[in-house]
Amino acid sequence: MSELVTGEAVALELLPAKLPSRTLAVLLDVVTAMIAYVAVTMVLVLTASSLDTAAQTALGIAAFLLVPVGGPIAVETLSHGRSLGKLAFGLRVVRDDGGPIRFRHALVRGAIGVVEILMTFGTVASIASLVSARGRRLGDVFAGTLVVRERIPVARTGLVAPPPPQLAGRFAGLDLSAVPDGLWLAVRQYLTRMRQLEPGVSWGMAQRLAGDLAACTGTPSPTDLPPAVFLAAVVHERQSRESRRAFGPGGPAPEGGPDAARASTQPDPAVAAQPAYQPPAAPPQVSAGPSAGTARQERPVTGFAPPA
Repeated sequence: MSELVTGEAVALELLPAKLPSRTLAVLLDVVTAMIAYVAVTMVLVLTASSLDTAAQTALGIAAFLLVPVGGPIAVETLSHGRSLGKLAFGLRVVRDDGGPIRFRHALVRGAIGVVEILMTFGTVASIASLVSARGRRLGDVFAGTLVVRERIPVARTGLVAPPPPQLAGRFAGLDLSAVPDGLWLAVRQYLTRMRQLEPGVSWGMAQRLAGDLAACTGTPSPTDLPPAVFLAAVVHERQSRESRRAFGPGGPAPEGGPDAARASTQPDPAVAAQPAYQPPAAPPQVSAGPSAGTARQERPVTGFAPPA
């Protein structure tokens, strides 16, 4: 069972779904859609028998477009990537960066799925999944999505530690619309594995990622925060926005956030075992510049600083 690996050799904790489980999920979805289509067709035959041939043909085409094609698109959009078959087999459709899909992703997958699944009886989809390293069919390639497994051991996933509570809401006004998905993925994977890197390499990577993120947002990175803390705070802000967009203002807080900690008096053992978030130490050979000095002097503000 292998993990996804990006072009920057960063391991992605989301595990791609295997072809057998995807095939069974698609079969369940297709059977459900066909049963619904047959039921709708029978109702139309009984109720529209007095119409002329052209009207009956138009109703038949509309029923086909709305039920076997439009139905799965609507279900994937409203359930954020979990159709009936995927729910049964523990799968979900996500974006390439791991985020929830939207209507345009489900529309592209559904439109291309008519050709590669319905019209060719799944032959094209199976061949494309076997050829793709991530097991993606053509609909996933054009939509920028991926079918992943949700039922995986918690220990295999890397959690991004939340930023200090003092930083909650500090970057609420930051414009994140221009940040590409590839940069989000690189930032997230750096934060989950920065302790596995050498201190000098980790510090330099954090500075580069913080600079790229600041360039995309059009706002300079704060000088009173270490770059890793800035990255964690912005990622947490993005997760909060995604959660509000997907579940509404009263939805669940991002994983590991302060709201999630207050929601239950009995902490999750997996989250409780996670070490407290600390940014990587600055490399010894780097002279004490304004950013490094400020980061160490602002210990009362953030509540922590890079270890000596």
